Amino acid sequence: MGSANKVLNTFPEAFPKRIAICADDFGMATGIDEAILELSRLGRLSAVSCLTSGPALRHHSAALAQLPVDIGLHLNFTESLAADQYHLPLARLLAACYTRRLPPLLVASAIGAQFDAFEAIFGRPPAFIDGHQHVHQLPVIRELLLESIGRRYPGQVIWLRSTQTARNSTVALADRLKARLIARLGARPMRRLTTAVGLPMNRHLLGVYRFSASCEQYRTLLQAWFADAGSGDLLMCHPALSASDGDPIGGQRMREFAVLSDKQFPTWIEANGLTVSRLLSV
Repeated sequence: MGSANKVLNTFPEAFPKRIAICADDFGMATGIDEAILELSRLGRLSAVSCLTSGPALRHHSAALAQLPVDIGLHLNFTESLAADQYHLPLARLLAACYTRRLPPLLVASAIGAQFDAFEAIFGRPPAFIDGHQHVHQLPVIRELLLESIGRRYPGQVIWLRSTQTARNSTVALADRLKARLIARLGARPMRRLTTAVGLPMNRHLLGVYRFSASCEQYRTLLQAWFADAGSGDLLMCHPALSASDGDPIGGQRMREFAVLSDKQFPTWIEANGLTVSRLLSV
């Protein structure tokens, strides 16, 4: 990690640099929701992404709505969270998207159903949209998603998540490669399409890693992402207070929470010339 002065020299832009920090998977489980609510109260988050079919969402949506964070839709096509929800395992979904064999009517219906559910729960459109396992940027899904946004929310400013990678010079090669692979699945065409319809996106996505790290390793990763961050970037995270049955990254979620709730967090932010801001401000 470099010093704050080194960061200043690396990023010759106005300080503080505004970044968004978004926690994903709200609604999936009580332990996840409780962690996200706590981090939101501590000011560690500026955005929360919700799974509308998540079994815990309705229990905690009112508490989330009271907090000063942007609330968005975590578009889902890979998790089986509702009996009637269209979904596929990620590998099959990728194959269907890139061979253009994904059924457009089913996809459009699933997108509309998730928008309907979000509005029914929160009483308003989502402030932003991203994707569980980044499915929002995949072929077929991305085009139908943008069509749905234009039809349902004409003239409204709704953010979409870009997976474009940042510099990440101090992050391990395997983690950088994972971030680049995710970006190659759709970052450039997604940016092109959203620009054409006038919808904003974050500049870069931070927070991609292999979901395998000790608390100390995740702390090092987090500080590396902060060092790489510039205004307009978004850092995603997946915290939880407890692991849920069947969650393959349950233990890692708990380690993320331990680091994100660390009392030194504000010091790390300040040392890198950052401020955590809501999406419209980044």
